Amino acid sequence: MMVSTHAAPPRRWRGEGVRALLWLSPWIIGVAVFFVYPLLSTVYFSFHRYDLFTLEFIGLDNYRYAFSDVRVLQSALNTLWLVVFMVPAQVLFALGVAQLLAKVKSGGGLLRTIFYLPSLVPTVAGTVAFVYLLNPATGPVNQVLAWFGITGPDWFGSAAWAKPSLTLLALWGAGNLIMIFLAALLDVPRHLYEAAEIDGAGAWRQFRSITLPMISPVLMFSAVTGVIYAVQYFTQAMIASRVASGATDSAGSTFTPGYPDGSLLTLPQHLFHTGFRDWSMGLACVHALLLFAVAMAFTLILLRQFSKAEVAS
Repeated sequence: MMVSTHAAPPRRWRGEGVRALLWLSPWIIGVAVFFVYPLLSTVYFSFHRYDLFTLEFIGLDNYRYAFSDVRVLQSALNTLWLVVFMVPAQVLFALGVAQLLAKVKSGGGLLRTIFYLPSLVPTVAGTVAFVYLLNPATGPVNQVLAWFGITGPDWFGSAAWAKPSLTLLALWGAGNLIMIFLAALLDVPRHLYEAAEIDGAGAWRQFRSITLPMISPVLMFSAVTGVIYAVQYFTQAMIASRVASGATDSAGSTFTPGYPDGSLLTLPQHLFHTGFRDWSMGLACVHALLLFAVAMAFTLILLRQFSKAEVAS
């Protein structure tokens, strides 16, 4: 009589599996309710004409319209500009300031407070204040530049300078990132630098061979979160565009996001305008899926590049 060699798993193993599922259930339920279900619903509604009251299946019409819409292309290019230029500028600026703060011996606490305070300012208030500071006619920035014989640009009133102005705003509010980099730099063992100095390594060699490898996880974190933040960029661009254009919320007034000339129109703004101003929820779902795909693509590229860099080092 043949006896099966594949015995049933012990009951203890099944009990541990059940307990593991119970411990994981809050996370599983949270992901299912707040990620999987909304994502599947977005995909479903993207194939329909939906205005919160009527639902009509239209197949791929929303996708065809979205990819032929000039405003979608313009908002995508503006968002790409923020990812390519604003995020690296913010990371490099924060890292540079953190390097300086890490070397300051006297008054370091005061300087850290000064650089961190702007990140505590509410987003709307900070953006409004920044627009007024950069006002070409009455703003103090252009007045100071005029003392040196420099004609200041139109800043938020110029399509060429609007996104660089937002980048300056991002650098001004980079206090959180500066503190994260400062903590990472202070955590690097000092004896590594001492040994490098004995071997004759200069400042750049120490930074490239010691500092960067030691803080690479923090660099990856800042780059990934910065890209996700840039892809979702909404409030600052919307407020700056509205304030610079002089638009009001009075009856009969209209405001088209992206002033000047659509240069500050980002994908989240276009999504919001499509869904909650035009009430084209199905088309807005297509924009949301495009936003999700772009964020995932950039995140995966960054993770892959950092993984390659770690293997090479």
